[in-house]
Amino acid sequence: MYYFDHSATTPLHPDVVELMHNIQKYKFGNPSSTHKKGREAKLIIENSRNQIAHAIGVSSKNIIFTSGGTESNNQVLWSMLGNKKSHILSNYIEHPAVLNVLQYLKNYGIDHDLVSVDNNGLISIQELKSKIKKDTALISVMLANNEIGTIQPVEEIVKIAHGKGILVHSDAVQCLGKMHINVDKIGADFFSLSAHKFYGPKGVGILYFKNRKLLSSFIIGGSQEKNLRAGTEDTASIAGMGLAAEIAVKNLSQKVKTLVKIEKEFLNRLKAIYPKFIINGHKERKLPGVLSVSFPDFRSDFLMAKLDRENIYVSNGAACGSGDIKPSKILKALSLKDEINISTLRFSFGVTNTIDEIQYLINVLNKILNQR
Repeated sequence: MYYFDHSATTPLHPDVVELMHNIQKYKFGNPSSTHKKGREAKLIIENSRNQIAHAIGVSSKNIIFTSGGTESNNQVLWSMLGNKKSHILSNYIEHPAVLNVLQYLKNYGIDHDLVSVDNNGLISIQELKSKIKKDTALISVMLANNEIGTIQPVEEIVKIAHGKGILVHSDAVQCLGKMHINVDKIGADFFSLSAHKFYGPKGVGILYFKNRKLLSSFIIGGSQEKNLRAGTEDTASIAGMGLAAEIAVKNLSQKVKTLVKIEKEFLNRLKAIYPKFIINGHKERKLPGVLSVSFPDFRSDFLMAKLDRENIYVSNGAACGSGDIKPSKILKALSLKDEINISTLRFSFGVTNTIDEIQYLINVLNKILNQR
């Protein structure tokens, strides 16, 4: 298997698998129970909270566990219903877990505007400033894009927003383990992460909040997670996330160098066999190992089918449905022509990928792209 789709999800780290198995087997108590088994589970959860807090540079008291980035984003946006202001700003290349929620919130009197990005996927700061209103409550901008890898100037946006009394949320689901994260330095009021993007389990994530009073419960019931997220916690998954976060930031500089090396090797070797390829997104201000590559004259569904037959797994830069390929909304926002848009693949490398695997990928691409 040749897996180059780490932005979609990552394989579980072996140590995470072992930890989760042992907890499921031996530490199965309900964290809300006061007996020994419950206290054991509660201790595991708090240890994980500390691990994640350390990984992103915040206090553990400002973190709650959720089912993932989608829920975390939803909780922040729905919390704006309790705000005196009723306007939210975001941008055209946000994840659907933000954009679709904003559209839905219009039914509840929450208005929004979207800010453009340039051809590299960077948000327009000038346009952002011009679209701020007196009743703007929140600006939601992801730290790095899931499709093109472009890193947004969130710290600059925070300074602008806070100068006007506006809150800032950042979906950073793609970032842990690929770049240094210090949320306190960035200054965001809310911050979302999802474990399965950094070699942890699916179905668990976190939401960081600077001020508990600004956040409302999204799932209502018991008093778990500081009365902000009801439901019995998944102890094993939370523990797996904590360990995955600790591993993700360990030797981070070396991991980034590895991803950069793999990316450069891929591009250099691709240039030798198909110099017509196009890179989408920012060339420098980007996540390492995340590449949106267009192959003029080749549809992405055709390329993916050919690669899949060779046990090579990548994503396309467009949403597929019912066998029809449609232009990616993110690439359209970059003003990419449709014929190039639908010829785009996303390669997202991981720290376990090797140069030999890259060469195999190149060999297969060479056969596909030069078979005419």
